[in-house]
Amino acid sequence: MSIPTLDGITAKKITSDRLTTRVLFSGDESGAAVLFLHGNLSSATWWEETMLALPAGFFGIAPDMRGFGDADPAAKIDATRGMRDLSDDAAALLDALGIEKAHVVGNSLGGSVVWQMMADYPDRLLTVTQVAPGSPFGYGATKDVEGTPTTPDFAGSGGGLTNPAFVAQVQAGDTGLDSPVSPRAVLRALVYRPPFIPAREDEIVASLLSIHQGEQDWPGDSVSSPNWPYVAPGKWGANNALSPKYNRDVSGIYANPPNVPVLWIRGDSDLTVSNTAAADPGTWGPSGLVPNYPGTEAYPPQPMIDQTRAVLEKYAAHGGSFREVVMAETGHVPYIEKPDEFNKYFHQHIRGQA
Repeated sequence: MSIPTLDGITAKKITSDRLTTRVLFSGDESGAAVLFLHGNLSSATWWEETMLALPAGFFGIAPDMRGFGDADPAAKIDATRGMRDLSDDAAALLDALGIEKAHVVGNSLGGSVVWQMMADYPDRLLTVTQVAPGSPFGYGATKDVEGTPTTPDFAGSGGGLTNPAFVAQVQAGDTGLDSPVSPRAVLRALVYRPPFIPAREDEIVASLLSIHQGEQDWPGDSVSSPNWPYVAPGKWGANNALSPKYNRDVSGIYANPPNVPVLWIRGDSDLTVSNTAAADPGTWGPSGLVPNYPGTEAYPPQPMIDQTRAVLEKYAAHGGSFREVVMAETGHVPYIEKPDEFNKYFHQHIRGQA
């Protein structure tokens, strides 16, 4: 991947016990570590401006996660482990860098990885910042705050749910706007709140196109289902790893001490992760895009925001703490769309300020 980095960002290949990948660094490596985990269809590139804005005394670290960017293409995501491949990779990277504890920040898929780190590596965390994270229960195929599945096989989640027209545009490496499902067009419509366009949009599009592709990568494999919308999760890649089939038990998030402070920050206009997410079958089901929609009682939109809040409330009841911040007129990547406002809350949080 040949995406140029900003001045002040250093890119290195790092090999841990689990993965060789590109890692971006900023700041003083003697400072407090801040580990940034990117979302789906992206890479560490998305975090560069946020890393450069870190206050003095902090050391920014952002890897290309397994399956993305310049991570070893031979390293696949075993979706049956849910987020554990990516969570274990993050902990192994800290080990390789000689870092015992870090402030951990995740966006979207990266946020889903952070939920798993909270369950499996609570002693490695200084603080947690969740930026429009995926629901702790995964993406799709659940219908209430307890994560109850809509069908026994979790139909409507996983790799088979990905729009094939969008997949074709990614496979073609489309960087333009001629198609409404080109990567650039999809980012403008569904990721940032229109009419926002990032200054480094070309780099962001290139980062999206750097995702590893195939049945064991993106979009991943799938299986047919007798249940609407007739496709169930497969066993490979990030999209399948996000299925609630593989993220059933969330109790580790709030049951494992020590509980560190959590900042949950999101945009009020997020179409990617919300109670009516654009890609959720429960949201678009009534449109008739896939015939025989069983109705909102059987297959409602996944209440992603309500699920996250319910889990964080349990986290607080078990001795942790969280703060929810909703940024106005902002989409799925508030750290890119409104960096000054985002950094105000974020810097206060990692500095330990109320």
